[in-house]
Amino acid sequence: MAAIWNKKQRKDSDGYGITEGVIWKQLLKFFFPILLGTFFQQLYNTADAIIVGKFVGKEALAAVGGGTGTLINLIVGFFVGLSSGATVILSQFYGARNHQQASRTVHTAIAMAVYGGVLLMILGMFASPVILRWMSTPEDVFDLAVTYTRIYFCGMIPSLIYNIGSGVLRAVGDSRRPLYFLIVSCLVNIVLDVALVLGFEMGVAGAALATILSQLCSAVLVIVTLLRSPHPLHLYAKQIRLHGDLLGRVVRIGLPAGLQSVMYSLSNLVIQAAINGFGTNLMAGYTAYSKMDGLFWMTINAFGVSITTFVGMNFGAAQFDRVKKSVRVCLLMAAGGTLALSAFLLLLGKPLFRLFTNEEVVIAQGLIVQRFLVPTFITYVCIEVFSGALRGAGDSLMPMIMTLLGVCVLRVVWVKLVAPVRPDSFLFMLACYPISWMLTSVLFVIYYLAGGWFKRCKARAGLE
Repeated sequence: MAAIWNKKQRKDSDGYGITEGVIWKQLLKFFFPILLGTFFQQLYNTADAIIVGKFVGKEALAAVGGGTGTLINLIVGFFVGLSSGATVILSQFYGARNHQQASRTVHTAIAMAVYGGVLLMILGMFASPVILRWMSTPEDVFDLAVTYTRIYFCGMIPSLIYNIGSGVLRAVGDSRRPLYFLIVSCLVNIVLDVALVLGFEMGVAGAALATILSQLCSAVLVIVTLLRSPHPLHLYAKQIRLHGDLLGRVVRIGLPAGLQSVMYSLSNLVIQAAINGFGTNLMAGYTAYSKMDGLFWMTINAFGVSITTFVGMNFGAAQFDRVKKSVRVCLLMAAGGTLALSAFLLLLGKPLFRLFTNEEVVIAQGLIVQRFLVPTFITYVCIEVFSGALRGAGDSLMPMIMTLLGVCVLRVVWVKLVAPVRPDSFLFMLACYPISWMLTSVLFVIYYLAGGWFKRCKARAGLE
């Protein structure tokens, strides 16, 4: 039976053509399941925002989004970024057909999810009020935000198990089953949102509880899949542990990605704190906007995940010409997708905002933000594609440094030193986003084209 499953798995994996075939077709086959999966993952919090915004009030909407989203991304993003090192290593081992090391990597990754989940649950529950207070969260939102955040962090273990487990599946070319799991859990989340928020009138607590229960559902599906998978993906409960040699490699590749995520979130915390200072209406409008611009982020992130896995497997298989060509193809595809999505958001701005709230003052504030930032999305494309390609080859330190300088430091300097020149203009403050994207894109283009990173990665992997 295992032999039959192995044959089917090889056929399914080869169907993606990651190490052979027409690149743009294979990228799209890999991209769309990731995009749809990210869409349904985004739908977790979006469903919460729509239901509480429509039926509880703008304070609840602000609490579910502006008061908590950036904080959650800060704490969770670090660990997800760190664990991305495991998926890069796994994709390289799998591409090189080193199944023994691939299996050890799978068990190390799951152990990281369990231990990390416990740590983040404790950290999030105790640190949430302090950070939310530091973010200048308005008093009429503060208690709701603390309630939502603390309940959300109770679900960290299943959340990380799903994220890392689905990363394991995607690392070997299987992006479909993580999508199916998310569709199921997202439907569970929506049903529970309606039942707990509307039926039992639990407000933001009900929305948070619905989210963690649905994440538990997706985690169970991932674990069952790995338990039923053949070698090297098969999960043996007694072998779940941190393998020291692999953990070192995971940290070397994943730590810069984790720190990069933290730096993004920290700079966004500074910006969110500044936005909170403009009052609940702008905070709620910005929350609704952030759910819509999530369409762009999940699209561009799907391209980033796709190129990371694509480069990782081809790099492990020593298909170096294919690595470079895939980056060029992915850039063109990501740019085209960004332009189309930007046009969609601008054309349907007001109807989209009405999904979240009926209050005209909130909609007006959100539209101002949307019309200012959406046309600049195109300037971010190079950052995501190049950084994803570099990580796939095993180079994650320089992307972190360039992100630190071009995005995070610049944003903080802008908000703290430049924006106060015009303290009444929140758009002047938000200008730090497109300015940082453009500058960082230039840094990535220069670094990628210089080519030194490619030689270093080949030498480190013994592929020279």
